[in-house]
Order: sequence, then structure tokens, then C-alpha cells
Amino acid sequence: MTDILQGPDAVDQLRREAVKLKKINAALMSRVERSMDQQLNAFSLFETAIALDHKVRDRTHQLREALHSVERANEGLYRAKQQAEAASSLKSSVLISVTHDLLQPLNAARLTLSALTEMMESQEAGLLIDQADRSLLMLEDLLRSLLEIAKLDAGALKPDVRAIALAPLFEQLRNEFEPVAARQGLSLRIRTSPRAVRSDAMMLRRILQNLLANAIRYTRNGGVVMGCRLRGDHICIQVSDTGPGIAQAQQQAIFREFQRGEATATDQAGFGLGLSIVRRFATVLGHEVRLSSQVGRGSTFTLELEPADLAEVSDEVHEVKLAERRYSGLEGAKILLIENEPNGSEAMAALLEGWGCDVATTRSAADALLRLSELGGAPDAVIADLHLDHGESGLSAIADVRQHLKLDTPAMIITADYSEKAAKDASRHGLEVLKKPIKPAEMRALLSFLLS
Repeated sequence: MTDILQGPDAVDQLRREAVKLKKINAALMSRVERSMDQQLNAFSLFETAIALDHKVRDRTHQLREALHSVERANEGLYRAKQQAEAASSLKSSVLISVTHDLLQPLNAARLTLSALTEMMESQEAGLLIDQADRSLLMLEDLLRSLLEIAKLDAGALKPDVRAIALAPLFEQLRNEFEPVAARQGLSLRIRTSPRAVRSDAMMLRRILQNLLANAIRYTRNGGVVMGCRLRGDHICIQVSDTGPGIAQAQQQAIFREFQRGEATATDQAGFGLGLSIVRRFATVLGHEVRLSSQVGRGSTFTLELEPADLAEVSDEVHEVKLAERRYSGLEGAKILLIENEPNGSEAMAALLEGWGCDVATTRSAADALLRLSELGGAPDAVIADLHLDHGESGLSAIADVRQHLKLDTPAMIITADYSEKAAKDASRHGLEVLKKPIKPAEMRALLSFLLS
């Protein structure tokens, strides 16, 4: 009876246990499935991480290659920049040197023409000589302009800004350009001013020279006027002409190199460098240049400068006013010439001898001292080139001659060096300077003044 009773209970218990086991199994299966899902997710994440790592490594490698490429490109650009700067510097240095050397034979040619002029009596020969001289003057102007541009590009021309009185500068420009304007049948009015400005003396003079020369060259009728006025905090120097005018589309182009207009019938066109030098010098000095022009009505160039106090104007350097000097003849004057360039020496000697001078030609200070010992007498004047052979200076050569003679012999320097330094060096030694190509009338005036 007990076994029978126990049977159903056992079955129920087994059923309960089976249900319980199913629940436990279901829970375990669910847990296992969740665990498997997590493992699969973890594996997927692991694979993704590995893939991302490969991509990061690949991108990093590409970035490094790109950086290396940029560095190589920068190095190439830097080397190219250095080569370009070196080439530009070499170009400017060569141009300066070549221009300086070209001025030497040009000077000899002009001196030879001057000597020939005094020997010739034929009017036809005189006309041919004048034509050759005009051609040489044009060549001189081109070389001087190229020299100034080259020095600016090479950084060899540094402005010396100081207070400059306008009245004496305007007077010098009037004396220089009145004969030029008169030859073309033009009037030239330069209205003087008691004011002073801050600028570089040489550069400002060159700017105004180029503006006046340009205005006269392209004006057929009427004339040219230069003056200045106070406008706000600046002084404006204006050069106006009654020329053909400049079209609006060309008003910027004319400041570029080798851009030129049509000259008058009595003058020849320039080389298109004058206004380029005006703009370059003005930029270096911080001056503003403006142009106002109407076709058929003329043009006005305005140079805007900073005013200065007249009390600040230095009396350190005064230009020689040769035209105002009274001088005597040169007949019989003994001249010691120190010139290392043979053609220039011969041409200069011929010119001086044509004036009646007795000339002793030498090439160096040592040569000059030896020649003095042979002559047994003191010269009346010494003319020396600034740059002699082997780095010797004409300044030291003159000093050696004076020391040898124990006399303060009158002397002058001739040179193709247009730098401010050359002028200042000569000024410190108390010597006058004539720039090559030498103008014979200027040479004769200065030499006569020294001998007097």
C-alpha cells in the first residue's frame, strides 16, 4: 500500500523537478546565449579595432610621406629662392661693374671729341662732331639710369634723409634746364620756394631732373612750370607741362621700365627709364608720386614730401656754381694727371694741351712721385681718378703728392663712381669731384677756378 501511495507522489515530484530543471535549463540556455552574443560582439569589436588600427597606421604612413614631400618641396623652394636671390645680386653687381667700366671709354670718347672740336675749323666737321656728341650724351644718360636702377636693386643705394632747402636746389635746376627748354622754343618757369623738406639730396635732385627732362622732351608747344605748395601736412612739388597728355589707361604703365612716349621733333625719345627711376627713388624715400593728365591738355606730376625746418638744413656740402665763377686762362699751367685708364688719360691730356696746359700723365701715386722727381718742380694742379689700379685711391695719391711737395697743391677728383660715398669721401678731403663722362666746359671752369 505504501509503494502504491509513493508512486504518484514520486511522479509528481519528478514532474515538479522536471519543470524546475526545464526552467533552470532555459535560464542556463538564455545565459549561455547571452554570453555567446557578448563573445560574438566582443570578437566583432576586436576585429573592428584591428581594422581601425591598420587604417590609422596606413593614414599615419601616408601623412608622414606627405610631410616629407612638403619638406622636400620647401627645401627645393628655399634653394630656388637662394639661387634667384644670388642670381639677382650677381646681375646687379655685374650691371654696376659693367656700367662703371662702360663710362670710362665713353668719357674718353667725349674728351677726344672736345679736343677735336677745338682743332677743326670746318662748319661741316663741327656739325658731325655735335651729332656724335649728342649720341654719346644719350648713351651716357642710359648708362647712368641703368647704374641707378642696378644699385637700387642690389641695395647699394641707401638714402641719406635730412633737411634740404628747396631754393638753392630749384636755382640749380633752373640753370641746368633753361638752355634745354630754350633750344626747343619752350618757356621754363621754376618758382622758387623758401621752404625745406626731408629727403635725400641726390635722389630728390634726380627725381626732379627726370620730371623736368621728361616734361621738356615731350612738350611741343608752350612750356613747363615747376613750383611747390603746402597741402595739409605735406609739401607738394609739381611739374606741369603743356604736352600731349597721357591716356588714363597708360598712366601706370609709363612708370615701368622702357615705357616711353613720342618725343618732339627737335628732341629724341628717351629710353623709358626716367619715370621708372622717379617711382623707385620716391618709393625708397617714402614720397608719394601722383599723375594728373588729360590727352591734349598736358600733364602734372606731383611729388609729396614731409616738410622740414630751415634751421635744420646743413651747410656741410655746397655745390660748385661754375657759371658764377670768374676764371682766367689756362695757358702754361702745369698739370699732373693720375689716370690708370690709357684711353681716358690720352683724351684728357689732349684736351688739356688744347687749352695750353703742360700735362704730365701718370698711372699711380708711385708713378706720379717718380715723375715729380724727374720734372724737378711742383705742378700747378693735380687731377686724379678716384679708383686707380690695385685698389689704390686717387684721394691717397693726391695726399702723397702734397706730402712729397710739402704744398697744399690744388687738386680735383674725376670718377665714374656716382655713389654718395664717393662724393662724401672727396668732400671730407676738401676736393671737388667731376663725374665721368666729363663735360669739358665744366672741367675748364673748375680747373681755372682752382688755379686762380
